[in-house]
Amino acid sequence: MELLTIKSRAFSLSLHPNLQSIKKDIRSFTLEQLTEAFVQAGYPAFRAKQTYEWLWKKGARNFAEMTNLSIETRNWLEQHYSILSVVIHTTRKSSDSTIKMAFKLHDDAFVEGVLIPTDTRMTACVSSQVGCSLNCSFCATGFLKRQRNLDAAEIYDQVWLIDQLARTTYGMPLSNIVFMGMGEPMLNYANVLAGIEKITKPEGLGMSPSRITVSTAGVAKMIRKLGDDGVKFNLALSLHSANNEKRSKIMPINDSNPLEDLVDALNYFYQKTKRKITLEYAVINDTNDGLEEAAELVKFARKVPCKVNLIEYNPIDLAEFKGSTQDKIGQFAKYLESKEVIVNIRRSRGKDIDAACGQLANKL
Repeated sequence: MELLTIKSRAFSLSLHPNLQSIKKDIRSFTLEQLTEAFVQAGYPAFRAKQTYEWLWKKGARNFAEMTNLSIETRNWLEQHYSILSVVIHTTRKSSDSTIKMAFKLHDDAFVEGVLIPTDTRMTACVSSQVGCSLNCSFCATGFLKRQRNLDAAEIYDQVWLIDQLARTTYGMPLSNIVFMGMGEPMLNYANVLAGIEKITKPEGLGMSPSRITVSTAGVAKMIRKLGDDGVKFNLALSLHSANNEKRSKIMPINDSNPLEDLVDALNYFYQKTKRKITLEYAVINDTNDGLEEAAELVKFARKVPCKVNLIEYNPIDLAEFKGSTQDKIGQFAKYLESKEVIVNIRRSRGKDIDAACGQLANKL
């Protein structure tokens, strides 16, 4: 169909009298809405369920794949609906077997995702927005302009495609998903939760929500909403400093969501869900890696049911920050352990292809 650069659908049809109605994104329909559309068109209701399964359980990329539907039904679907599929545009493989991919969206925008393999698990790191609006000074994505939110289908597609890549490359399906790619998930709340629903429901990919972690830079009111909505997935807070003044310097969101508000929101989330929070802490040389900062982190951690992940910081071209030394990271972790804080050191993966934490920047 010819692409039209006009705003009004009615105007476009008046200019092109033979142009049929603009196709609707079929994946924006609920099963109930899709069933109603089928019935109104004279098709049996069960055909809607078959189509829905093709879309969300089998990951169909086009209507021709729906082989248990008649050719007539597939032609009707093709005439009235579209599947705005995400495609893998490029891939890069790290020396440690991590694979980064650029996903091309239907409007030619791009986001990045990562497949992180180990002997026992396959983890997908996915994005929630094209760009980001939070301007964290140590994160490559923070230097990109936020263009738009991803919809639920685009979030689902990332997981579907990374799962297929894991199966074909390493012979294992995805076991875990982390929303730690581009964008702030809590600023795309509805679509992120809808995408997770498609990923976890039996009529979708059927993955366990306990294997999914959503990471936020700290939007207090949306953390509380997660609690109200009774989510079953895990929550991680990108903390990186437990001092308001220091945190605001590297994470401007802290100005409107200070640590005190985050403590209240995280405790509310825990009370509602009984799921402990992970505090993510990228250890940056001469910025947040001293014992003074470790003591501040201990004080914060004691206020929230949590564990701490210390993350090796990955330098980016646009910032002068450097990763802390292994010796400093070790001392930092030892101090936390001495104060009975549960702590893990997370080693970076994919640094040589700019796929590690904080490095995603649409370098195609």
